[in-house]
Amino acid sequence: MSHLDNIPSTPGKHKPDKAFRFHSSAASSSLSKLTLYSTLFLSILLIFLLLLSSPSSPPSPRRHLSTGSHHTPLSLSHKLIRKSARPRSTTGHTVLVTGAAGFVGTHVSLSLQRRGDGVLGLDNFNHYYDPTLKRARQKILEKAGVFIVEGDINDKGLLQQLFDAVLFTHVMHLAAQAGVRYAMQNPGSYVHSNIAGFVNVLEVSKSANPQPAIIWASSSSVYGLNSRVPFSEKDRTDQPASLYAATKKAGEEIAHTYNHIYGLSITGLRFFTVYGPWGRPDMAYFFFTKDIMKGKTITVYESPDKGSVARDFTYIDDIVKGCLGALDTAKKSTGSGGKKRGPAQLRIFNLGNTSPVPVSRLVSILEKILKVKAKKKVVPLPRNGDVEFTHANITLAMTELGYKPTTDLEAGLKKFVRWYLSFYSGSKKKSSCYFNKIATAAMCF
Repeated sequence: MSHLDNIPSTPGKHKPDKAFRFHSSAASSSLSKLTLYSTLFLSILLIFLLLLSSPSSPPSPRRHLSTGSHHTPLSLSHKLIRKSARPRSTTGHTVLVTGAAGFVGTHVSLSLQRRGDGVLGLDNFNHYYDPTLKRARQKILEKAGVFIVEGDINDKGLLQQLFDAVLFTHVMHLAAQAGVRYAMQNPGSYVHSNIAGFVNVLEVSKSANPQPAIIWASSSSVYGLNSRVPFSEKDRTDQPASLYAATKKAGEEIAHTYNHIYGLSITGLRFFTVYGPWGRPDMAYFFFTKDIMKGKTITVYESPDKGSVARDFTYIDDIVKGCLGALDTAKKSTGSGGKKRGPAQLRIFNLGNTSPVPVSRLVSILEKILKVKAKKKVVPLPRNGDVEFTHANITLAMTELGYKPTTDLEAGLKKFVRWYLSFYSGSKKKSSCYFNKIATAAMCF
Protein backbone atom coordinates (compact mmCIF):
# COMPACT_ATOMS: atom_id res chain seq x y z
CA MET A 1 0.00 0.00 0.00
CA SER A 2 1.30 3.45 -0.92
CA HIS A 3 1.71 6.02 1.83
CA LEU A 4 0.98 9.74 1.87
CA ASP A 5 3.99 10.68 3.91
CA ASN A 6 6.76 9.88 1.42
CA ILE A 7 7.49 13.57 0.84
CA PRO A 8 11.05 14.84 1.01
CA SER A 9 11.82 17.39 3.71
CA THR A 10 12.38 20.99 2.75
CA PRO A 11 16.11 21.80 2.33
CA GLY A 12 17.49 24.11 4.99
CA LYS A 13 18.79 27.55 4.12
CA HIS A 14 22.55 28.06 3.80
CA LYS A 15 23.96 30.35 6.45
CA PRO A 16 27.23 31.96 5.31
CA ASP A 17 30.09 32.37 7.73
CA LYS A 18 30.04 36.01 8.83
CA ALA A 19 33.84 36.00 9.48
CA PHE A 20 34.59 35.17 5.84
CA ARG A 21 34.45 38.42 3.77
CA PHE A 22 36.03 39.86 0.58
CA HIS A 23 37.22 43.42 0.80
CA SER A 24 37.94 43.90 -2.88
CA SER A 25 34.98 45.27 -4.93
CA ALA A 26 36.35 43.68 -8.12
CA ALA A 27 36.62 40.34 -6.44
CA SER A 28 33.13 40.81 -5.06
CA SER A 29 31.76 41.57 -8.55
CA SER A 30 33.50 38.57 -10.10
CA LEU A 31 32.24 36.36 -7.35
CA SER A 32 28.65 37.61 -7.88
CA LYS A 33 28.79 36.75 -11.57
CA LEU A 34 30.31 33.37 -10.87
CA THR A 35 27.64 32.68 -8.25
CA LEU A 36 24.87 33.70 -10.67
CA TYR A 37 26.16 31.49 -13.50
CA SER A 38 26.78 28.57 -11.14
CA THR A 39 23.28 28.89 -9.70
CA LEU A 40 21.70 28.94 -13.17
CA PHE A 41 23.74 25.93 -14.27
CA LEU A 42 22.92 23.95 -11.13
CA SER A 43 19.23 24.85 -11.42
CA ILE A 44 19.08 23.61 -15.01
CA LEU A 45 20.98 20.45 -14.06
CA LEU A 46 18.66 19.84 -11.10
CA ILE A 47 15.54 20.22 -13.27
CA PHE A 48 17.02 17.84 -15.84
CA LEU A 49 17.79 15.23 -13.18
CA LEU A 50 14.32 15.57 -11.66
CA LEU A 51 12.73 14.98 -15.05
CA LEU A 52 14.84 11.88 -15.55
CA SER A 53 14.02 10.46 -12.13
CA SER A 54 10.31 11.35 -12.00
CA PRO A 55 7.86 8.42 -11.80
CA SER A 56 6.70 7.14 -15.11
CA SER A 57 3.20 7.99 -16.20
CA PRO A 58 0.43 5.38 -16.01
CA PRO A 59 0.79 2.64 -18.60
CA SER A 60 -0.36 3.77 -22.02
CA PRO A 61 -2.46 1.52 -24.24
CA ARG A 62 0.68 0.67 -26.20
CA ARG A 63 2.42 -0.79 -23.17
CA HIS A 64 1.12 -3.25 -20.60
CA LEU A 65 -1.18 -3.79 -17.66
CA SER A 66 -0.01 -5.53 -14.52
CA THR A 67 -1.92 -8.78 -14.24
CA GLY A 68 -0.42 -10.60 -11.29
CA SER A 69 3.09 -11.73 -10.51
CA HIS A 70 4.22 -10.87 -14.06
CA HIS A 71 3.41 -8.37 -16.77
CA THR A 72 1.32 -9.49 -19.70
CA PRO A 73 1.32 -7.55 -22.99
CA LEU A 74 -1.81 -5.41 -23.23
CA SER A 75 -2.96 -7.19 -26.39
CA LEU A 76 -3.14 -10.42 -24.38
CA SER A 77 -4.46 -8.63 -21.28
CA HIS A 78 -7.30 -7.13 -23.29
CA LYS A 79 -8.35 -10.59 -24.40
CA LEU A 80 -8.31 -11.89 -20.84
CA ILE A 81 -10.08 -8.79 -19.55
CA ARG A 82 -12.85 -8.92 -22.14
CA LYS A 83 -13.31 -12.65 -21.73
CA SER A 84 -13.61 -12.35 -17.97
CA ALA A 85 -15.98 -9.37 -18.17
CA ARG A 86 -18.25 -10.93 -20.81
CA PRO A 87 -21.62 -12.10 -19.33
CA ARG A 88 -22.49 -15.73 -19.99
CA SER A 89 -26.22 -15.17 -19.80
CA THR A 90 -28.44 -12.85 -21.82
CA THR A 91 -29.53 -11.04 -18.66
CA GLY A 92 -26.07 -10.96 -17.07
CA HIS A 93 -24.35 -7.83 -15.82
CA THR A 94 -20.80 -6.67 -16.47
CA VAL A 95 -19.23 -5.95 -13.10
CA LEU A 96 -15.90 -4.48 -12.01
CA VAL A 97 -15.08 -5.79 -8.51
CA THR A 98 -12.40 -3.80 -6.69
CA GLY A 99 -10.65 -5.64 -3.87
CA ALA A 100 -11.48 -8.86 -5.70
CA ALA A 101 -8.79 -10.90 -3.93
CA GLY A 102 -10.05 -9.78 -0.53
CA PHE A 103 -12.32 -11.81 1.74
CA VAL A 104 -15.71 -10.41 0.67
CA GLY A 105 -14.47 -9.57 -2.84
CA THR A 106 -13.55 -13.16 -3.63
CA HIS A 107 -16.87 -14.59 -2.46
CA VAL A 108 -18.88 -11.92 -4.29
CA SER A 109 -16.86 -12.32 -7.51
CA LEU A 110 -17.39 -16.08 -7.58
CA SER A 111 -21.11 -15.79 -6.89
CA LEU A 112 -21.54 -13.24 -9.67
CA GLN A 113 -19.53 -15.32 -12.13
CA ARG A 114 -21.36 -18.55 -11.37
CA ARG A 115 -24.75 -17.07 -11.99
CA GLY A 116 -23.67 -15.82 -15.42
CA ASP A 117 -22.45 -12.26 -14.87
CA GLY A 118 -19.23 -11.01 -16.40
CA VAL A 119 -16.70 -10.18 -13.67
CA LEU A 120 -13.38 -8.36 -13.85
CA GLY A 121 -11.35 -8.07 -10.65
CA LEU A 122 -8.93 -5.37 -9.50
CA ASP A 123 -6.66 -5.75 -6.47
CA ASN A 124 -3.30 -4.38 -5.34
CA PHE A 125 -2.40 -7.40 -3.13
CA ASN A 126 -1.04 -5.18 -0.36
CA HIS A 127 0.66 -6.50 2.76
CA TYR A 128 -1.86 -5.42 5.40
CA TYR A 129 -2.14 -9.14 6.07
CA ASP A 130 -0.35 -12.13 4.57
CA PRO A 131 -0.67 -11.75 0.77
CA THR A 132 -0.21 -15.53 0.43
CA LEU A 133 -3.86 -15.90 1.39
CA LYS A 134 -4.84 -13.34 -1.25
CA ARG A 135 -2.82 -15.19 -3.88
CA ALA A 136 -4.55 -18.43 -2.93
CA ARG A 137 -7.91 -16.71 -3.42
CA GLN A 138 -6.68 -15.39 -6.76
CA LYS A 139 -5.95 -18.93 -7.94
CA ILE A 140 -9.48 -19.99 -7.05
CA LEU A 141 -10.87 -17.04 -8.98
CA GLU A 142 -8.71 -17.70 -12.03
CA LYS A 143 -9.77 -21.34 -12.06
CA ALA A 144 -13.39 -20.16 -12.08
CA GLY A 145 -12.70 -17.79 -14.98
CA VAL A 146 -12.43 -14.50 -13.08
CA PHE A 147 -9.41 -12.47 -14.14
CA ILE A 148 -7.77 -10.03 -11.70
CA VAL A 149 -5.82 -7.00 -12.86
CA GLU A 150 -3.16 -6.19 -10.30
CA GLY A 151 -3.26 -2.48 -9.61
CA ASP A 152 -4.31 0.25 -7.20
CA ILE A 153 -7.57 2.19 -7.21
CA ASN A 154 -5.45 5.32 -6.80
CA ASP A 155 -4.00 4.72 -10.25
CA LYS A 156 -6.52 6.74 -12.21
CA GLY A 157 -4.79 5.99 -15.50
CA LEU A 158 -5.21 2.26 -14.93
CA LEU A 159 -8.87 2.66 -13.99
CA GLN A 160 -9.46 4.67 -17.14
CA GLN A 161 -7.87 1.95 -19.26
CA LEU A 162 -10.20 -0.64 -17.75
CA PHE A 163 -13.23 1.54 -18.41
CA ASP A 164 -12.03 2.12 -21.97
CA ALA A 165 -11.71 -1.62 -22.51
CA VAL A 166 -15.04 -2.66 -20.92
CA LEU A 167 -18.48 -1.05 -20.64
CA PHE A 168 -19.27 -1.88 -17.03
CA THR A 169 -22.91 -1.91 -15.99
CA HIS A 170 -21.96 -2.03 -12.30
CA VAL A 171 -18.98 -1.40 -10.03
CA MET A 172 -18.84 -3.46 -6.83
CA HIS A 173 -16.36 -1.34 -4.88
CA LEU A 174 -14.99 -3.47 -2.04
CA ALA A 175 -11.36 -2.30 -2.01
CA ALA A 176 -10.48 -0.48 1.21
CA GLN A 177 -7.99 -0.24 4.03
CA ALA A 178 -9.69 -2.32 6.71
CA GLY A 179 -9.14 -2.65 10.44
CA VAL A 180 -9.94 -0.32 13.31
CA ARG A 181 -6.74 -0.60 15.37
CA TYR A 182 -4.27 -0.40 12.49
CA ALA A 183 -5.42 3.18 11.87
CA MET A 184 -3.41 4.26 14.91
CA GLN A 185 -0.24 2.89 13.30
CA ASN A 186 -0.75 3.98 9.71
CA PRO A 187 -3.46 6.65 9.44
CA GLY A 188 -2.35 7.80 6.00
CA SER A 189 -3.24 4.46 4.41
CA TYR A 190 -6.90 4.93 5.39
CA VAL A 191 -7.15 8.37 3.80
CA HIS A 192 -5.27 7.09 0.77
CA SER A 193 -7.51 4.07 0.14
CA ASN A 194 -10.88 4.85 1.68
CA ILE A 195 -11.16 8.47 0.60
CA ALA A 196 -8.74 9.24 -2.25
CA GLY A 197 -9.18 5.79 -3.80
CA PHE A 198 -12.97 5.97 -3.58
CA VAL A 199 -12.94 9.40 -5.23
CA ASN A 200 -10.87 7.98 -8.09
CA VAL A 201 -13.41 5.21 -8.66
CA LEU A 202 -16.25 7.72 -8.65
CA GLU A 203 -14.37 10.13 -10.93
CA VAL A 204 -13.80 7.53 -13.62
CA SER A 205 -17.33 6.16 -13.21
CA LYS A 206 -19.05 9.55 -13.57
CA SER A 207 -17.17 10.26 -16.79
CA ALA A 208 -18.13 6.92 -18.35
CA ASN A 209 -20.79 6.73 -21.03
CA PRO A 210 -22.99 5.07 -19.93
CA GLN A 211 -22.28 5.48 -16.25
CA PRO A 212 -22.29 2.28 -14.17
CA ALA A 213 -24.30 1.85 -10.98
CA ILE A 214 -22.05 1.80 -7.88
CA ILE A 215 -22.40 -0.59 -4.95
CA TRP A 216 -19.77 -0.06 -2.28
CA ALA A 217 -18.75 -1.29 1.16
CA SER A 218 -19.27 1.14 3.99
CA SER A 219 -19.12 -0.21 7.55
CA SER A 220 -21.08 -0.64 10.77
CA SER A 221 -18.21 1.33 12.32
CA VAL A 222 -19.87 4.56 11.15
CA TYR A 223 -22.31 4.25 14.07
CA GLY A 224 -19.39 4.97 16.39
CA LEU A 225 -20.56 6.11 19.82
CA ASN A 226 -24.25 5.74 18.96
CA SER A 227 -26.02 4.12 21.92
CA ARG A 228 -29.42 3.43 20.35
CA VAL A 229 -29.93 -0.24 19.55
CA PRO A 230 -30.40 -1.86 17.18
CA PHE A 231 -28.48 0.47 14.86
CA SER A 232 -30.77 1.91 12.21
CA GLU A 233 -29.85 3.66 8.97
CA LYS A 234 -31.77 6.65 10.40
CA ASP A 235 -29.50 6.95 13.45
CA ARG A 236 -26.83 9.62 13.70
CA THR A 237 -23.39 8.71 12.41
CA ASP A 238 -21.46 11.86 13.25
CA GLN A 239 -19.54 10.46 16.24
CA PRO A 240 -16.98 8.01 14.81
CA ALA A 241 -14.84 6.20 17.37
CA SER A 242 -11.94 5.49 14.99
CA LEU A 243 -10.21 6.96 11.96
CA TYR A 244 -11.37 3.94 9.96
CA ALA A 245 -14.97 4.80 10.84
CA ALA A 246 -14.37 8.46 9.97
CA THR A 247 -13.07 7.56 6.50
CA LYS A 248 -16.10 5.34 5.86
CA LYS A 249 -18.42 8.13 7.02
CA ALA A 250 -16.56 10.49 4.72
CA GLY A 251 -17.14 7.99 1.92
CA GLU A 252 -20.89 8.13 2.52
CA GLU A 253 -20.85 11.93 2.26
CA ILE A 254 -18.70 11.80 -0.87
CA ALA A 255 -21.14 9.29 -2.39
CA HIS A 256 -23.98 11.74 -1.73
CA THR A 257 -22.04 14.48 -3.51
CA TYR A 258 -21.35 12.44 -6.66
CA ASN A 259 -24.94 11.24 -6.73
CA HIS A 260 -26.22 14.81 -6.43
CA ILE A 261 -23.88 16.43 -8.95
CA TYR A 262 -23.28 13.72 -11.54
CA GLY A 263 -26.32 11.42 -11.35
CA LEU A 264 -24.44 8.30 -10.25
CA SER A 265 -26.65 5.56 -8.82
CA ILE A 266 -24.92 4.64 -5.54
CA THR A 267 -25.73 2.04 -2.90
CA GLY A 268 -23.70 1.83 0.31
CA LEU A 269 -23.63 -1.33 2.44
CA ARG A 270 -22.77 -1.19 6.12
CA PHE A 271 -21.23 -4.59 6.86
CA PHE A 272 -21.43 -5.95 10.41
CA THR A 273 -18.44 -8.13 11.49
CA VAL A 274 -18.22 -10.50 8.54
CA TYR A 275 -16.68 -13.94 9.18
CA GLY A 276 -16.30 -17.30 7.45
CA PRO A 277 -14.00 -19.44 5.28
CA TRP A 278 -11.16 -17.58 3.53
CA GLY A 279 -11.59 -14.74 6.05
CA ARG A 280 -9.20 -12.05 7.23
CA PRO A 281 -6.41 -13.07 9.65
CA ASP A 282 -6.73 -9.77 11.55
CA MET A 283 -10.26 -10.64 12.74
CA ALA A 284 -10.77 -11.98 16.29
CA TYR A 285 -12.43 -15.27 15.30
CA PHE A 286 -9.48 -15.99 12.99
CA PHE A 287 -6.57 -15.26 15.31
CA PHE A 288 -8.42 -16.72 18.30
CA THR A 289 -8.61 -20.01 16.39
CA LYS A 290 -4.93 -19.81 15.53
CA ASP A 291 -3.80 -18.98 19.08
CA ILE A 292 -6.09 -21.47 20.83
CA MET A 293 -4.70 -24.26 18.66
CA LYS A 294 -1.14 -23.19 19.50
CA GLY A 295 -1.87 -22.99 23.21
CA LYS A 296 -1.27 -19.24 23.31
CA THR A 297 -3.13 -16.89 25.61
CA ILE A 298 -5.87 -14.86 23.94
CA THR A 299 -6.94 -11.40 25.08
CA VAL A 300 -10.66 -10.89 25.61
CA TYR A 301 -11.94 -7.37 26.18
CA GLU A 302 -14.65 -6.43 28.66
CA SER A 303 -16.77 -3.29 28.84
CA PRO A 304 -16.45 -0.75 31.70
CA ASP A 305 -19.37 -2.42 33.51
CA LYS A 306 -17.46 -5.73 33.41
CA GLY A 307 -19.72 -7.08 30.67
CA SER A 308 -18.45 -8.80 27.55
CA VAL A 309 -17.96 -6.87 24.34
CA ALA A 310 -20.54 -8.04 21.77
CA ARG A 311 -20.63 -8.15 17.98
CA ASP A 312 -23.32 -8.77 15.37
CA PHE A 313 -21.33 -11.53 13.64
CA THR A 314 -22.56 -12.03 10.06
CA TYR A 315 -21.66 -15.08 7.98
CA ILE A 316 -20.08 -14.46 4.59
CA ASP A 317 -22.80 -16.23 2.56
CA ASP A 318 -25.42 -13.92 4.04
CA ILE A 319 -23.30 -10.87 3.20
CA VAL A 320 -22.90 -12.09 -0.38
CA LYS A 321 -26.67 -12.42 -0.75
CA GLY A 322 -27.02 -8.85 0.46
CA CYS A 323 -24.41 -7.61 -2.01
CA LEU A 324 -26.08 -9.36 -4.93
CA GLY A 325 -29.48 -8.12 -3.79
CA ALA A 326 -28.17 -4.55 -3.77
CA LEU A 327 -26.68 -4.97 -7.24
CA ASP A 328 -29.83 -6.51 -8.69
CA THR A 329 -32.08 -3.75 -7.34
CA ALA A 330 -29.75 -0.88 -8.23
CA LYS A 331 -31.28 1.48 -10.76
CA LYS A 332 -29.29 2.88 -13.66
CA SER A 333 -27.24 6.02 -13.22
CA THR A 334 -28.82 9.05 -14.84
CA GLY A 335 -25.71 10.88 -15.97
CA SER A 336 -23.68 10.60 -19.12
CA GLY A 337 -20.09 11.65 -19.70
CA GLY A 338 -19.97 13.55 -16.42
CA LYS A 339 -23.28 15.38 -16.83
CA LYS A 340 -26.37 14.66 -14.75
CA ARG A 341 -29.60 14.09 -16.69
CA GLY A 342 -31.96 13.56 -13.77
CA PRO A 343 -32.30 12.44 -10.12
CA ALA A 344 -30.44 9.21 -9.35
CA GLN A 345 -30.87 6.48 -6.77
CA LEU A 346 -28.96 6.87 -3.47
CA ARG A 347 -29.30 4.17 -0.81
CA ILE A 348 -27.65 2.89 2.35
CA PHE A 349 -28.33 -0.49 4.03
CA ASN A 350 -27.25 -2.39 7.12
CA LEU A 351 -26.12 -5.94 6.39
CA GLY A 352 -25.92 -7.78 9.70
CA ASN A 353 -27.24 -10.85 11.46
CA THR A 354 -29.37 -8.79 13.90
CA SER A 355 -28.28 -11.10 16.73
CA PRO A 356 -25.31 -9.76 18.75
CA VAL A 357 -23.15 -12.37 20.47
CA PRO A 358 -20.73 -11.64 23.35
CA VAL A 359 -17.10 -12.27 22.43
CA SER A 360 -16.90 -14.58 25.44
CA ARG A 361 -19.56 -16.74 23.76
CA LEU A 362 -17.51 -16.73 20.55
CA VAL A 363 -14.57 -18.13 22.52
CA SER A 364 -16.75 -20.82 24.11
CA ILE A 365 -18.00 -21.96 20.69
CA LEU A 366 -14.44 -22.16 19.36
CA GLU A 367 -13.38 -24.19 22.40
CA LYS A 368 -16.23 -26.61 21.72
CA ILE A 369 -15.42 -26.99 18.01
CA LEU A 370 -11.65 -27.22 18.47
CA LYS A 371 -11.99 -29.38 21.60
CA VAL A 372 -9.32 -27.23 23.25
CA LYS A 373 -9.64 -25.07 26.35
CA ALA A 374 -8.57 -21.51 25.66
CA LYS A 375 -6.09 -19.65 27.84
CA LYS A 376 -7.79 -16.29 28.36
CA LYS A 377 -6.70 -12.92 29.69
CA VAL A 378 -9.63 -10.57 30.28
CA VAL A 379 -8.74 -6.87 30.14
CA PRO A 380 -10.70 -3.59 29.91
CA LEU A 381 -11.58 -2.43 26.41
CA PRO A 382 -8.80 0.01 25.41
CA ARG A 383 -9.40 3.31 23.65
CA ASN A 384 -8.11 2.14 20.30
CA GLY A 385 -11.22 2.68 18.20
CA ASP A 386 -13.15 -0.43 19.21
CA VAL A 387 -16.72 -0.03 20.43
CA GLU A 388 -18.54 -2.07 23.07
CA PHE A 389 -21.22 -3.58 20.84
CA THR A 390 -22.80 -3.62 17.40
CA HIS A 391 -26.37 -4.59 16.58
CA ALA A 392 -27.94 -4.20 13.14
CA ASN A 393 -31.51 -3.26 12.36
CA ILE A 394 -31.96 -4.97 8.97
CA THR A 395 -35.62 -4.10 8.34
CA LEU A 396 -34.77 -1.86 5.38
CA ALA A 397 -32.52 -4.46 3.71
CA MET A 398 -35.15 -7.15 4.22
CA THR A 399 -37.83 -4.97 2.63
CA GLU A 400 -35.89 -3.61 -0.34
CA LEU A 401 -33.24 -6.26 -1.01
CA GLY A 402 -34.99 -9.41 0.16
CA TYR A 403 -32.09 -9.81 2.60
CA LYS A 404 -32.53 -12.57 5.18
CA PRO A 405 -29.52 -13.94 7.09
CA THR A 406 -29.82 -17.66 7.84
CA THR A 407 -26.53 -18.71 9.46
CA ASP A 408 -26.08 -18.56 13.24
CA LEU A 409 -22.64 -18.10 14.77
CA GLU A 410 -22.04 -21.73 15.79
CA ALA A 411 -22.95 -23.09 12.35
CA GLY A 412 -20.79 -20.47 10.65
CA LEU A 413 -17.79 -21.07 12.91
CA LYS A 414 -17.95 -24.80 12.24
CA LYS A 415 -17.59 -24.07 8.52
CA PHE A 416 -14.78 -21.63 9.17
CA VAL A 417 -12.83 -24.05 11.38
CA ARG A 418 -13.17 -26.85 8.81
CA TRP A 419 -11.76 -24.57 6.15
CA TYR A 420 -9.01 -23.28 8.46
CA LEU A 421 -7.82 -26.75 9.41
CA SER A 422 -7.74 -27.92 5.82
CA PHE A 423 -6.08 -24.79 4.43
CA TYR A 424 -3.33 -24.56 7.01
CA SER A 425 -2.72 -28.30 7.01
CA GLY A 426 -1.74 -27.95 3.37
CA SER A 427 -4.85 -29.59 1.91
CA LYS A 428 -5.51 -26.93 -0.74
CA LYS A 429 -7.88 -29.22 -2.63
CA LYS A 430 -10.21 -29.51 0.34
CA SER A 431 -9.99 -25.83 1.27
CA SER A 432 -10.85 -24.73 -2.27
CA CYS A 433 -13.76 -27.17 -2.34
CA TYR A 434 -15.86 -24.63 -0.44
CA PHE A 435 -15.75 -22.33 -3.45
CA ASN A 436 -16.51 -25.10 -5.91
CA LYS A 437 -20.06 -25.22 -4.59
CA ILE A 438 -20.41 -21.72 -3.26
CA ALA A 439 -23.55 -21.17 -5.33
CA THR A 440 -25.40 -23.54 -3.02
CA ALA A 441 -23.36 -22.64 0.06
CA ALA A 442 -22.31 -26.31 0.31
CA MET A 443 -19.20 -27.57 2.00
CA CYS A 444 -16.93 -30.39 0.88
CA PHE A 445 -15.95 -31.84 4.24
